[in-house]
Amino acid sequence: MSLPHAILTALLEKPSSGLELTRRFDRSIGYFWSATHQQIYRELGRLEREGLIRALPSARATRGQKKEYEVLPAGRDELARWTAASQDPKPLRDALLLRLRAAAVVGTDGIEDDLRRHLALHEAQLAEYEEIERRDFPPGRDSMEDRLRHVVLRAGIDLETFWTHWLTRTLEELDGAGRDE
Repeated sequence: MSLPHAILTALLEKPSSGLELTRRFDRSIGYFWSATHQQIYRELGRLEREGLIRALPSARATRGQKKEYEVLPAGRDELARWTAASQDPKPLRDALLLRLRAAAVVGTDGIEDDLRRHLALHEAQLAEYEEIERRDFPPGRDSMEDRLRHVVLRAGIDLETFWTHWLTRTLEELDGAGRDE
């Protein structure tokens, strides 16, 4: 149920068209909550029907013109309600971990190459997050809004740091197991 709340958050930050929302998801929100173009447009329609957002009036009606949406008071209330509600952590579901468990049964052919690929991807994502941190959170940006945005980014940095360390250790472990045989 979080996609509508991600969209409400993004629209409260800045009224946007569906295309602009898709681009913003690709650049920021998508780092921790992804959605396809179709999912975003479908959800915009649902939020509008439910009276949580509205399309801003256009200066002139033109066929094919982008609709820009804003959040209505009911949408802000829904987002505030959702933000204040408690939610239990979700269990980790990761196909790579399941594949490693399966490799213990059927063998490790190909798994090390994929672990190296995952390591490279996580290292690249970590570097990107660290660049965003340097660029967007210089010393002195300490409003509550900046702090909250920064802690979300720090979560991404910490997760990518975890994955890079874990993958490095796992590859070392597999390399050591190969020498023992």
